[in-house]
Amino acid sequence: MSEKVLMKGNEALAEAAIAAGCRHFFGYPITPQTEVAAHMSKRMPKIGGVYLQAESEVAAINMVLGASAAGVRAMTSSSSPGVSLKAEGLSYLAGSDLPAVIVNVQRAGPGLGGIQPSQADYWQATRAPGHGDFKMLVFAPSTVQEMVDLGAIAFDLGDKERMPAMILSDGLLGQMMEPVVMGSEEKKVQEKPWAVSGHKNKREHNVINSLYIDPPNMEAILKARYERYAEIQENEQRCEEYLTDDADIILVAYGASARISRSAVDAARKENIKAGLIRPITLWPYPDKAILSKIGTTKVFLCVEMSTGQMVDDVKLIVNGKRDVRFYGRTGGVVPTPAEVLNEIKKIKGGI
Repeated sequence: MSEKVLMKGNEALAEAAIAAGCRHFFGYPITPQTEVAAHMSKRMPKIGGVYLQAESEVAAINMVLGASAAGVRAMTSSSSPGVSLKAEGLSYLAGSDLPAVIVNVQRAGPGLGGIQPSQADYWQATRAPGHGDFKMLVFAPSTVQEMVDLGAIAFDLGDKERMPAMILSDGLLGQMMEPVVMGSEEKKVQEKPWAVSGHKNKREHNVINSLYIDPPNMEAILKARYERYAEIQENEQRCEEYLTDDADIILVAYGASARISRSAVDAARKENIKAGLIRPITLWPYPDKAILSKIGTTKVFLCVEMSTGQMVDDVKLIVNGKRDVRFYGRTGGVVPTPAEVLNEIKKIKGGI
């Protein structure tokens, strides 16, 4: 469909995966992401796909691994504690150089926490999604339309780089409804010559594996993988800049927090405060170039997050003491308001 349709974020993301050629979904219900799985359960049987509610999150991610190894596009979705259970499987996917899309519709934590929106899984997604030396593509949509667009990119880039990709959403984005355009043509998935899909004497026998007993061999594989990661870091950064050219105060926010921050920037401008916004769209690779380019012109960076402060560490590392980096956040499922963020901007303005 190419016309605009009003859709809930979770359902739009599921439909985008189908449009991207995903025909294999394995999941387990948990609020606030259950609509992703529920939508897949209705749609997959109608299009010749596979929907399977696994017995656990651990089973679901390992089913994704098996399907991906066979060369098909596979996806799973969960929310914060469920993603924690998938951590071992994520590491196995990365260690086997397998693509897959994992959706995390974040909720408040730690532990079972609450079902309200949160961004407290940033460290997990970008620092420690599982054991071992590896990275994972991480995309942070801020609108329902972007959930659709980034879903397609996650599948494509994951296939290209042979690595897992996460859509880091949250309970606010997953539950809100906005008009979206899906696109008129379904994606045709290219054949994967490395897959264990049966060689029929046409090629060498493929093996998918993450076990390497010989230490020098394991080290060489890791070094080669990190050389590829360096290329991705250089070439695949994505972000949006808003009113940053003359900004004295630049807010850095992603996802739902970026929507709130943009409203605060607009309010600040009405009060003649030169504020702007850098919105990371990829959390890995992190868009350090955008922040580096503004160190010479801005005075203060303000990170706005629905957490106790996690992305702020990345901004501080990039700025490296050359500019002041502040933080404002709410956590536990409390969503900051534009007025709160504007008040923080005013405090900073008063001190510079």
